[in-house]
Amino acid sequence: MPLPLTVTLWGVRGSIPAPGPETARYGGNTSCVAVEAGRRTLIFDAGTGIRALGRALAEGTDPVFLLVTHHHWDHIQGFPFFWPIYQPEREVHLIPYHHDSTVLDSLLGQMDGARFPVRPEHLKSRLRRVAEEPVTYLRGCGFGVSQLEVNHPGGCHGYRIEGATGDVVHIPDNELEPPGPKTVSFERLVEFCAGAAVLIHDAQYLPADMPLKHGWGHSVVEHVLQLAAAARVGRVVLFHHDPDRSDAQVDVIQAQARAWLAAHAPGVECDAAAEGMQFTV
Repeated sequence: MPLPLTVTLWGVRGSIPAPGPETARYGGNTSCVAVEAGRRTLIFDAGTGIRALGRALAEGTDPVFLLVTHHHWDHIQGFPFFWPIYQPEREVHLIPYHHDSTVLDSLLGQMDGARFPVRPEHLKSRLRRVAEEPVTYLRGCGFGVSQLEVNHPGGCHGYRIEGATGDVVHIPDNELEPPGPKTVSFERLVEFCAGAAVLIHDAQYLPADMPLKHGWGHSVVEHVLQLAAAARVGRVVLFHHDPDRSDAQVDVIQAQARAWLAAHAPGVECDAAAEGMQFTV
């Protein structure tokens, strides 16, 4: 039976950290989402949000599973500051994104003595570098997950996690309407997200950002709302905010998104992702 899940957002910004007074409410840290299931924690991505998560996990001794959805820098740059990897005998499972049948070890590769002073061989934790297929491996560890390749330059996986009272879908980077051939169709995404309690989806752009950023691998907000409506999810969380977007601007996006859903899919709730936001399913 699926366990109750507690999902916490630790980093919700896209592309590059954006600290400062104008981004303090929603947060300026890059992508990191933690899912607690029993005594185990599954972490999606190691953006700068993983630093604060590491401090929160440092008091425990339970195994930690870090899954990288893809290797863009805003999803790996916080890893050297993740405290559990320095804890003696702490069990940390590193599950990289598999691209073109090659395991790209971007997490440990950046700790080469030149880009970061500590090398992997100096870490005290019990690191397990997972080469197995991620879904099979995680299911064997007690996490009910499904995986889908989505539309993003260089590749990216979205995930669906089974909870006791509903499922959570996390798709951190995805361009629903890319300019070229699609890796996954809108219809397949609807099927993958169907009926989820919570959909956390990349919603970095507005129509005003186009056509300059068409093909950069991120979705326009209205396209995400259309997906949420078609999939009949319980709640959609607009994720991966643009680094140039202020809190006031995100407030407007959230208000307009809620108004759109009230008119087109009144059963779907909506929030703009914020650091510290938490859901239990």
